[in-house]
Amino acid sequence: MAAATTRSRTGAPDAVLAGAVDLAREVLVTIAEPGTVGDHLGMEPLEERLAMHWFACLSAGYQGWRWGVTVARVPRGKVATVSETNLLPGPDALLAPEWLPYADRLAPGDLGAGDVLPFREVDPYLEAGFEATGDEDVDQMAFFELGLGRPRVLSAEGREAAASRWYDGEGGPTSDVSAKATARCSSCGYFLPMAGALRSTFGVCANEWSPSDGRVISLDHGCGAHSETDADQPESLSIGEPIVDEFAVDLEAVEVREQPEVVAEADAEAVPEAAEVAEVAESEVVADAGLESEVVAEADAEGQPEAPVEEQHGSDDPVTD
Repeated sequence: MAAATTRSRTGAPDAVLAGAVDLAREVLVTIAEPGTVGDHLGMEPLEERLAMHWFACLSAGYQGWRWGVTVARVPRGKVATVSETNLLPGPDALLAPEWLPYADRLAPGDLGAGDVLPFREVDPYLEAGFEATGDEDVDQMAFFELGLGRPRVLSAEGREAAASRWYDGEGGPTSDVSAKATARCSSCGYFLPMAGALRSTFGVCANEWSPSDGRVISLDHGCGAHSETDADQPESLSIGEPIVDEFAVDLEAVEVREQPEVVAEADAEAVPEAAEVAEVAESEVVADAGLESEVVAEADAEGQPEAPVEEQHGSDDPVTD
């Protein structure tokens, strides 16, 4: 008994428990679905005369999980018995994310239309507010000027957290828009200072042309929609009087295209027609020349005096009635 205890305390494997692999598998087959018990993965000693046999799980929905069978034996016992069976995740098991309460699970930006945040009774960013005095005039002024009348108001820690978040965000001086701006919001006419303890650092932009319109911005924030800045105006170029060149001749290049065969045939047909026209014109010229010669001859004949006409008689005998 002392020897068995010594072996267990020194970490030596228990031979009886190590030999109970088949017993552990038989028990798993009776409780698991058919075909879901895989190879033996080894034995892990738990306590004295107590060990765990691991088997691979082949179920499709339990990737990386393992079957565990706890075996034990009594002192000086030579037979192992099964204590319990388990299906446990292995080192590479696919597990669901750790469950978190709904209030701790939400993050900034998750709240949508119709969503309601759970009430936080203990909030480090809030503290108890001041109660109303009962005097209507006094309470009304206090509510308006100091923002009182609420069960809880922003604590110093809450204001510091909000100021750090705003100053390091897009409304602070380190954003890309602010780094390229030439003027700060503290001198802009659209800057509305914030009331309360943050008045000296933050305000709200009221410029509809600004990317920060309706958002909290710091005094040293800036953008291109500042009320007192102007865009760079390009320098105007001097243009002289126009000069009209009356002696220049504009030449245009004319592209010479090759005439197709149809045009060549048309030119060939036009040659005989031109010859015929030339012959007709020549005949008309000759006829005109003949007419002119006849007119000249007639004019010459009219210009000469007429010769006397001699009376001719048939005989020398006198004519008698």
